[in-house]
Amino acid sequence: MTNFLKGPWRRPLSTAAVRAPDEIAASASGPKLPHALQPGERTYSTLHFPEPMGVELKDVSVAYGTRLAVAGITGRFAPASLTAVVGPNGAGKSSLLKAIAGILPLRSGTIRSTAGGTSDVAYLPQQVEIERTFPVSVGELVALGAWRSFGAFRRPPSAVFDRVAEAAAGAGLEGLLDRLVESLSVGEFQRALFGRLLLQDAPVILLDEPFAAVDERTTEDLLRVVLQWHEAGRTVIVVLHDLGHVRGHFPTALLLARSCIGWGDTASVVTEENLARARDTVRGRTEGPVLA
Repeated sequence: MTNFLKGPWRRPLSTAAVRAPDEIAASASGPKLPHALQPGERTYSTLHFPEPMGVELKDVSVAYGTRLAVAGITGRFAPASLTAVVGPNGAGKSSLLKAIAGILPLRSGTIRSTAGGTSDVAYLPQQVEIERTFPVSVGELVALGAWRSFGAFRRPPSAVFDRVAEAAAGAGLEGLLDRLVESLSVGEFQRALFGRLLLQDAPVILLDEPFAAVDERTTEDLLRVVLQWHEAGRTVIVVLHDLGHVRGHFPTALLLARSCIGWGDTASVVTEENLARARDTVRGRTEGPVLA
C-alpha cells in the first residue's frame, strides 16, 4: 500500500521566530509579526492572522451516563482571547474541552462559534488518551494536521511537505521527521503533536494539560507557541494545573468545580478564596450528582 504521507521533508523556509513568553506578554496589544530570526530560535513562517472566532456557551451541561461532569456553564470565550481553565481534579475541565470540540455530546444547553461549527476547532487531548504504537513517523504525524487539504487517497501537495518541515522546526523537532513516534520521549511526542496543530492552523485551539509530564525546556518552547497563537489572533483555551503559568501568562481564567466558580480576569478569578471554594465544592460532590 502506498504511503502518501512519506516525505521528502524540506528545510524550513521561515524568516519568523517564536519569541520568548515574557517578550510576547510585554508586546503592545494587537497581533504583530514576530521579530527577525535569531540564532537558535524555533521558526514557523506560515503564521497568519485568521478572522478571530469566539465560542459561546449557554447553560451547558455534560454527563457520562447518569453522572453529571459539567453543570450549567454559561459564558463566552471572546475572539482572540487566551483563557486558562483551572480547578481541582474532577472539576470537569477535560469534559468541557471535549464538549467544545464536539467529542462529548451535551446533556443540555448549546455551544456556538462565530464560524458555525467545530470544523474550525483544533483539539489536543492529554497524552494518556493518545495511542503511540501505530507505526507512523514524526513527519507523517505532523502532516495529518493538513488532512483536510488532501484527504485519505491523494498524495499531499508539495506545499504541505514544506509546511511540515517548518512546523517541525517551530515545535523544536529538527532532524526527527523520520523517527517513529513510538521512539520519542514524552516531551518530543508533545512537540510533534504541537507541530500537527501548527499545520492544522485553526482559529480556535483547545489544549488539555499540554505541559503535563514534559521537561522544563519543552514547556518553555511550547508555551512560546501558545502565546504566539494568541498574538496571531487565535482563540486559545488551555486546561492547566500550574497556577504560576496561569497567573504569569493567561489574562483570562475559568475556574470550574463542575459548575462555574468564576470566569474573567485571572487576578480576580484565581484567588485563594475561590480556589478553596472550588476544592470544597468538588469534595462535596465526590461521587457526582446522579441524573434522573
